[in-house]
Amino acid sequence: MSTKGERTRNEIVEAAKTLFYHKGYTNTSFSDIVDKTNIRRGNINHYFKTKSDILEAVISQRIAEYKSLFSGWEIQYSDPKDRLHCFVQMVASNSSNLIRYGCPIGTLNAELGKEACDFQSNARSLFDVFINWLTQQFKQINKPRQAQARALHLLSRTEGISVIAHVYNNSDLITVEVKLLHKWIDEL
Repeated sequence: MSTKGERTRNEIVEAAKTLFYHKGYTNTSFSDIVDKTNIRRGNINHYFKTKSDILEAVISQRIAEYKSLFSGWEIQYSDPKDRLHCFVQMVASNSSNLIRYGCPIGTLNAELGKEACDFQSNARSLFDVFINWLTQQFKQINKPRQAQARALHLLSRTEGISVIAHVYNNSDLITVEVKLLHKWIDEL
């Protein structure tokens, strides 16, 4: 069981994760985090001295969540194609958020690349988790030489459709692309 301090820290990270996604890192203030958590700023400062410290915790938490999700798929599905289908389906399952806010990882990286370059390499590690995991799936499909290129291709298509669907506010675009990606995986 977690301690009260761990629960408070996690509450701050969860609130910041949502705010960074919905408002952007730059547009989220300590006051926004205080308002969302009802935790006084002094108490937040006990856990995180700066907003960049909170960003690092958010990124670390997202990495842990995705690694856990991927591990679960590896346990649940023996066929790497099935796991790739799960990855694609993740886009379809999150279409309403993608339409409204874009991809949480893509938008964060794009923002940090413009506004806070010092933190972008840390945020880029989220994409590295995806690329590494996807590459392993393609290697298991007996495509070792093409594995990383295919991983980048799949990630590019899912990120790309997230951006396009967000720009056009159209979930049908996601539906069509998801069907095409499922077909592509089946044909590997």
